Amino acid sequence: MKQFIHTHDNIITIEKLLKAWQEFLRDKKGRKDVILFQAKLMDNIFDLYNDLKNKTYKHGSYTAFNISDPKPRQIHKATVRDRILHHLIYQELYEYFDSKFIYDSYSCRINKGTHKAINRFRSFFRKVSKNNTQTCWVLKCDIKKFFANIDHRILKKILEKHIRDKNLLWLLSQVLDSFSSKIHIYALADICKKGLPLGNLTSQLLVNIYMNEFDQFMKRELKVKYYIRYADDFVILGPNRMCLENILPKISKFLEEKLKLQLHPDKVFIKTIASGIDFLGWVHFAHHRVLRTSTKRRMLKNVGDDPKPETIQSYLGLIGHGNSYELAEKIQKLYN
Repeated sequence: MKQFIHTHDNIITIEKLLKAWQEFLRDKKGRKDVILFQAKLMDNIFDLYNDLKNKTYKHGSYTAFNISDPKPRQIHKATVRDRILHHLIYQELYEYFDSKFIYDSYSCRINKGTHKAINRFRSFFRKVSKNNTQTCWVLKCDIKKFFANIDHRILKKILEKHIRDKNLLWLLSQVLDSFSSKIHIYALADICKKGLPLGNLTSQLLVNIYMNEFDQFMKRELKVKYYIRYADDFVILGPNRMCLENILPKISKFLEEKLKLQLHPDKVFIKTIASGIDFLGWVHFAHHRVLRTSTKRRMLKNVGDDPKPETIQSYLGLIGHGNSYELAEKIQKLYN
């Protein structure tokens, strides 16, 4: 396997830290912590550079806050100094690891996203159903408490398969071990942290690196042709219900044994397209798709509470990807 050729020494430079700062700065110029950091920008950059070069760098603590869009989540925000490093790591590692990912992984990847994923779902349905002339079955799965259960020890071993440089692995460990949602004890002398912080740029890349092990298993070992994954949601399409039922225990076993993850028992089902498949915010049918009822209600409430023009345009753009003409009319009436 071709390995990542860059090292800690050629990644950690003043020039690259300044480039990471510029990337980080987008849409954040008015924030208090950013203004304070920028007031002594070069001093702060040189301090960070020296700590990284001398391996005296220690990741700071996080500030936690809650959001509810659409469900309650706790976001953990790192300091400006640490987030600059996150951007640098992301910039340096993304291209290499993205080239290792399967085509049908769609979360947090350039030129991918939810719209590409749902269009791919529709394309797969047409192929499996032979243009809706045969029954298409869908196995839909969701991983339980996904970010909270990412095992640091397993993730480090995955990174070691790709990265030789010990200093770079040390740096990635500093970022990885800066957060844990819980501690897992394998044995008295073997304690491992679990969990990645929602909100970290590095978390978006690291969960894809972690789940690429599962993606490769699906494609190389199980030879699943019609498979799509977006973060912790994934679907498999096929013409035979029994084949999907037979594959489910193998999926569950791999996740539990290799990645210490579990399927959500209430979010696993096998259904036909005719009954409607809830995937990535849309309910998919043979000839159309509609937004989830809960998503519609949240949109209408948000428009009624705070009808900002940019919010309206964003919602109308989203609705344009499905069959929701009546909802678009309601939103425009509320706004006008």
